[in-house]
Amino acid sequence: MNKATNILVVVILVAAVCGVIIYKHNKKADSVLSEENSTVNNVPQPTKITDQEDTKALPRLVDPGAGTCIPCKMMAPILEELKKEYAGVFNVNFIDIHKNPDQADKYNIRVIPTQIFFDASGKELFRHEGFFSKEDILAKWAKLGVEFSKLK
Repeated sequence: MNKATNILVVVILVAAVCGVIIYKHNKKADSVLSEENSTVNNVPQPTKITDQEDTKALPRLVDPGAGTCIPCKMMAPILEELKKEYAGVFNVNFIDIHKNPDQADKYNIRVIPTQIFFDASGKELFRHEGFFSKEDILAKWAKLGVEFSKLK
């Protein structure tokens, strides 16, 4: 190799290392920024509930999404209402996949938001991608055999 080739290789390596450092710094800054903005545009974000916090075997709605996604922000108040109104009937779990990227692989997420309906034993019953209204969610639970009409 001649001297010019050696210099070019060194310059490329230095540029690659600098690129990795900048990428990691930006990713860390984005993480800090998203934690500081737990409400985005005055829309409350659902509380993250992990699988381990479910205390009794109930059907479960898991909603992988992100605090920066517009349809996810539209889902946030619906998930909070469902969590409060149907506590003891089914659990509602929101997972921010930007903060927990391993969960996207665990639930095989291609699009956010995604709503995944599980029975009490953890078997997936139904999956929907995109915004899903409260009425549609309740209708799907009813179709899947979850009894909640006596609560109203």
